[in-house]
Amino acid sequence: MTINDYNSAVDTCADGLYRFVLKNISDSEKSKDIIQDCYEKMWIHRENIDPEKVKAYLFTTAHHTMIDCIRKSKRETPVDWKKVAEPIVHHDYTDLQEVLHAAVQRLPEIQRSVVMLRDYEGYSYREISGITGITEVQVKVYIYRARIFLKNYIGQIQSVL
Repeated sequence: MTINDYNSAVDTCADGLYRFVLKNISDSEKSKDIIQDCYEKMWIHRENIDPEKVKAYLFTTAHHTMIDCIRKSKRETPVDWKKVAEPIVHHDYTDLQEVLHAAVQRLPEIQRSVVMLRDYEGYSYREISGITGITEVQVKVYIYRARIFLKNYIGQIQSVL
C-alpha cells in the first residue's frame, strides 16, 4: 500500500467507518478514538495490506477495536440494576428514527454489529463473516434474530402511539 492508497482510504472510508462505530457505541469521542486507532494500525501494517482490501481491513479492525473498548468499559463501570430493572416509558415518539435507534441499542453487541454491517453499510453475509470472524450461517442467524427483535420492539412502540 502506498501513501496515496492510504490517503485514498482515509477519504473514502472514514465517514462510513465512523457511522458504523458510532451506531454501535453511541459515544462520539470514543468513536473518533477507535477510528484513529484503526488508521494508526493500518499505517503500521501498510506494507502488508492489499489496497483492494483496505475497506474490509478497516471495518474488521474497527469491529475488533470496538469490541475491546466495549469489554473494557464493562469491566470499568458497575451496572446500576435499579435503572436496568425499571420499565421503559416511551413518551409520544413521533420520529421513527429515534425509535429505531433505541431498538438497535437494545440489541446484544454482536447482533447490533452484524445488522449495522448488513443494513446500514450494505455488506454481504460473506463479507460480514470475514469482518466479524463468525461463520456465514451464524451471521444469518444473528441478523434474523435481530430483525425479529426489532420488529417486535417497534410493534410494541406503535401500539403505544
